[in-house]
Amino acid sequence: MKKHFFIIFIIILFIIFLFCFSNDCLSIGDPQIVNKINSAFESIESWILKISTPAAAVAVGSGAFMKKFSFGDEERIRIGKKLIKSSLFSYAFILAIDLILSAIKSLIR
Repeated sequence: MKKHFFIIFIIILFIIFLFCFSNDCLSIGDPQIVNKINSAFESIESWILKISTPAAAVAVGSGAFMKKFSFGDEERIRIGKKLIKSSLFSYAFILAIDLILSAIKSLIR
């Protein structure tokens, strides 16, 4: 009895896998949700690039003003320099990530 049940169970699983992984099912292309996710990631990427440029400019400007109007306070000069360096590094990192993602997209397509 158990042997017949096991054989029937294996046959049913085989049929299910046969229909699920057939060429008709796999050659459809990207489903609609994948296209929506890809377009969402692209819009997020463009939004980050658009907002990072003014944010870096504000950070560099505030660091320069902090350094300029420190009136000889070494702590404020050091903080201003650190703010300028870190904001420029962050902006360069964002641009490098965009460059890497563009290279990967060109290799995939």
